[in-house]
Amino acid sequence: MKHQGVQTNEPTDSRLRRRKHVIYTSSAVTERRVQTEPKSFICKECGKSFTQNASLIVHKRTHTGERPHTCKICLKSFISGSYLVMHHRVHTGERPYVCNDCGKRFISSSNLIIHQRVHTGEKPYLCTECGKCFGHSSHLVRHQKVHTGERPFTCAECGKAFSRSSHLVRHQTIHMRSLANSTV
Repeated sequence: MKHQGVQTNEPTDSRLRRRKHVIYTSSAVTERRVQTEPKSFICKECGKSFTQNASLIVHKRTHTGERPHTCKICLKSFISGSYLVMHHRVHTGERPYVCNDCGKRFISSSNLIIHQRVHTGEKPYLCTECGKCFGHSSHLVRHQKVHTGERPFTCAECGKAFSRSSHLVRHQTIHMRSLANSTV
């Protein structure tokens, strides 16, 4: 989820402390509740809307698979130049965004904003089923499987299903141990 900040001369930490507390619900995890500009650029493929045509153009690449921006070091390619710039920091070690609370450094401002929830306790992603709140949208999505009963990860050995791939991997060690014990 991307947060767009307002460009000011004010220090980043001051802007972050003043940010509105926005609640995201399970039905709108990827959409902001507070809308400042009309989203008049709409993707004909999926219906997602944008405030700027340039954002729509970059988004369309998720459907076409086009990745015109390539890293000269590792040849990984990206849908936008800004993603390439951020990726390049993996190679340079540059982490220009610093948490003023703990000093931890990040390659992107959005990663810093998400990290700062550790210090503020902010949990803006709300499960509409049970009211539980989460600091990361992915944690909400993972949690929702509790309510839906979704178990997409199935063991090929015994057919048991799991809601998380890590739980399947942990389970599969049982089969590996029993196989090892039977060959000894």
